[in-house]
Amino acid sequence: MKFVSTRGGAPQTPIDVALVAGLAPDGGLYVPEAVPTVDIEPGHTFAQTAHDVLAPYFAESSLRDALPAICAHAYSFDAPLRPMAGDGDHVLELFHGPTAAFKDYAARFLAEALSRLRIADAAPTTIVVATSGDTGAAVASAFHRHDGFNVVILYPEGRVSPRQAHGLECWGDNVRTFRVDGTFDDCQRLAKQALSDEALRRERPLSSANSISLGRLLPQVAYYAHAALQFERQHALPLNLIVPTGNLGNACAAFLARRMLAQGARSPIGELVLACNANDVLPRFFAGEPYAPRETRATLANAMDVGAPSNFERLRHWHVDDHDLRRSLRAFAVDDAAITEVVRGAPARHGIVADPHTAAGLHVLEGLRSQGDTRPWAVVATAHPAKFDTIVEPLVGHAVPVPEALAQCLSRPASAQRLPADYPALCAALRS
Repeated sequence: MKFVSTRGGAPQTPIDVALVAGLAPDGGLYVPEAVPTVDIEPGHTFAQTAHDVLAPYFAESSLRDALPAICAHAYSFDAPLRPMAGDGDHVLELFHGPTAAFKDYAARFLAEALSRLRIADAAPTTIVVATSGDTGAAVASAFHRHDGFNVVILYPEGRVSPRQAHGLECWGDNVRTFRVDGTFDDCQRLAKQALSDEALRRERPLSSANSISLGRLLPQVAYYAHAALQFERQHALPLNLIVPTGNLGNACAAFLARRMLAQGARSPIGELVLACNANDVLPRFFAGEPYAPRETRATLANAMDVGAPSNFERLRHWHVDDHDLRRSLRAFAVDDAAITEVVRGAPARHGIVADPHTAAGLHVLEGLRSQGDTRPWAVVATAHPAKFDTIVEPLVGHAVPVPEALAQCLSRPASAQRLPADYPALCAALRS
């Protein structure tokens, strides 16, 4: 299988090359030339399901024989689908990894894959990652002290929670963290400029670990496939998903999982609904307005503070036209007032403590239930609520226990450098 650019200006590319490059040479995002369907045996472990989902993409890769070991490493912690209070309501917990966010699975997969693709004695590769809160920490954890790799994290200063900021700054060694004077969209723009700069890449091998990277997109398919297949075997019904989203990478993975698991017109994944915060570019589009990126607004659900979601290119690529895309998904905006109320009421109403992003998904679920929707739904819990203690704890009235791995991050000293939202400044930093 080969991979093509969403912009159509790059040649068909083997997966090993696409993983290393991160971004296609025409500035587009890599996607498979065709989406394979898979038939997965019941009763597989999480890592085995991941292998079965990913195997078609790696059939011609030098990583094919190593794929079981890579999956065993990346999916060594569970992604449990837990029932909540309420008939048919579930939460898909994706925060049990080393940095307590869903990004851990794909970041660990990508680090293992790139390490095995690395040519001995080659110059170190710099992973440039823009983050709105969680991606940077997951990538830093996955690549920390990996020989042959450096990590440069760009995050918007003052726009992440204090514990998220600490998790971005506490690594040292081969990880450098920059507080950018701007928004996540500024950070993403800088990262894309660097990855598209051929002169810079000749000096310094660069790659990406953002959701623009194929190595982030494909591994995220696994937890949706595993959860939906388990649910279908137990209930003989498709599982409908509410995905909190900002840059659309996780939502694209859910879409890809639904298509890969489809047998004819039926898939174990039913409807996909996107839960956005007050940055409502996607809800406006799915309501019928033209797609129009907007300036980012700071919200309580900061990891979704995105005004120009990169992965929208992938969704458009997979649909005939915008009308077809609007028939495929729905999206709703949730403002801070609603997020606040859901966080406060979630323990009593749903039996869980929710972070602000999961709360956005719960608000959408509550809206669907109030309209009489009785289908089984799962809200994707993208991060542990302890990462947002300054928001969550005053609302629920008690301390939220900190997972052990996150506590280890918080116990280390943290430091970062300031950087203007200026490409020459980033170039100088990358060359230093």
